[in-house]
Amino acid sequence: MDDGGRHHVLPYRLLVGVWGGLLTLTGITVWASTIDFGFLNVVIALTIATSKALLVVLVFMHLRYENRTFHAMVLTAFVILAIFIGFTFFDTAYR
Repeated sequence: MDDGGRHHVLPYRLLVGVWGGLLTLTGITVWASTIDFGFLNVVIALTIATSKALLVVLVFMHLRYENRTFHAMVLTAFVILAIFIGFTFFDTAYR
């Protein structure tokens, strides 16, 4: 696919900021795993993982520079994934 010659050179400051954010979220993940939140354990873990994935997708996969149609396609895929994960929770909750 031709992107029309558009290249996005990311500033060093942004890359270091995302790296710091990922390290911080990883630290929060490790900290949260030491505490028992009951039924919220999985919800907290998935929220942190989604935040990390969003950082990677927006910055390193350059989704931030794509048009709105592509944003809608990616958002639709994530919503469908969330629905499937929700079905899994319902299945295990009512056994």
